[in-house]
Amino acid sequence: MQNDKNILGINHIGITVPSIDEATQFFKAAFNAKIAYDGLSHDDQPRTGETTARQLGIDETTKIVRQRMLVIGQQGPGLELFEMQANSQSKPVGLQDLGINHISIFVADIENALNMAQQAGARPLSEIHGNSKYEDTKGNGSVYVLAPWGTLIELQSIPNGYYYPDDSERKVWTPKNH
Repeated sequence: MQNDKNILGINHIGITVPSIDEATQFFKAAFNAKIAYDGLSHDDQPRTGETTARQLGIDETTKIVRQRMLVIGQQGPGLELFEMQANSQSKPVGLQDLGINHISIFVADIENALNMAQQAGARPLSEIHGNSKYEDTKGNGSVYVLAPWGTLIELQSIPNGYYYPDDSERKVWTPKNH
């Protein structure tokens, strides 16, 4: 049995973007993101080659030219941005694709958050709608938006919290004072 005290939580989520500067501008305008640090800047040598490829599961010719850690809100994981030069890059995955397919940002006022995201360049996929089972308490709302480069982002508000089935093993994280 796994020691529950050993696994502490999600530290960060990584997203490859076409331009760190443009993505940072978007996340700042849309979600008031703050820069924690640049792990790799234009002043540094790009990360590339056999060792980088083996360690990170990328092609040997791919160059990581910039890397930045952002923080959104007061709690939760960081958002690590990567800017790469690669011979080929595919479009971002959608909800139907295998693997990590979106990030969700907890918001207090979903209409205001959607407006900010749109002003920053995001495109909503629909109108604000209710959440799914166990998130569908009074006043809840959700809407998916596409970032300018295609990453799927969910804006989610659950002001009255979750409810849980009898066999739930743990409660889902929610922001403090929410």
